Parts: sequence; structure tokens; C-alpha cells
Amino acid sequence: MKPIVKKLLRRLRRKRRVRKSVTGTPQRPRLTVFRSHTNIYAQIIDDTARRTLVAASSMEKPLRERLSRKGGNKAAATVVGTELAVKAAKVGIKKVVFDRNGFPYHGRVRELAEAARKGGLEF
Repeated sequence: MKPIVKKLLRRLRRKRRVRKSVTGTPQRPRLTVFRSHTNIYAQIIDDTARRTLVAASSMEKPLRERLSRKGGNKAAATVVGTELAVKAAKVGIKKVVFDRNGFPYHGRVRELAEAARKGGLEF
């Protein structure tokens, strides 16, 4: 098996294991993060209603203009986390459950989480 496929399968296994216990409710929706090589995406999801309440990514035009480089670095993750917290505050979301989606909690995922906390989200 190719190393990249093996790495993806390990991440998906971690994701399934974590998602058994982490679910989003209307009171505490789930903040999930996905990172690709070039961008980072974050959503706040209510799993009971199966709806995305708020989303932000480094692909959005207003955020791309604020970034000096592409969206695959820590600076982009910080901007996305801050923007997600602002959008969540507008909708009235204060508390969330963090779902790292099988990714290690360091680097871009950690920067996004810390920026969202500084923006007012509690998790």
C-alpha cells in the first residue's frame, strides 16, 4: 500500500473513533475542521438537524484578499478561525464541541482553534 493512502486510512480511522463520542446538538453544535494542502475549512454543524449553521474557509474571496499567500499556512488558519467566530456570534452561537476530524491537534488546526477561542467561542 502506498504511504499516502496508508496515512489517509489512519486519519479516517481516527475520525471514526472520535465521531462516536463527538456530536453536535442545538445547544452545542460541532465545530469541524478540514485541512488540505492548499486551504483550510471550518464549519459549525448541528448534527440533530443535519444542518451547517456557519462556515468559513480560506477559499472565500474576502478572506483571500486578507491573506498574503495561499490559504495553506498558519496565518490563514488564524484568519479563518477569527472569521468563523465572528459569523458564529452573529448567529448567536457561543459554545461548540471541537472536532479535529482525525487531524493532529497542532499546526494549522491548533491555530484555527485558538483563533476561534479568542474570537469568543467556548470549547
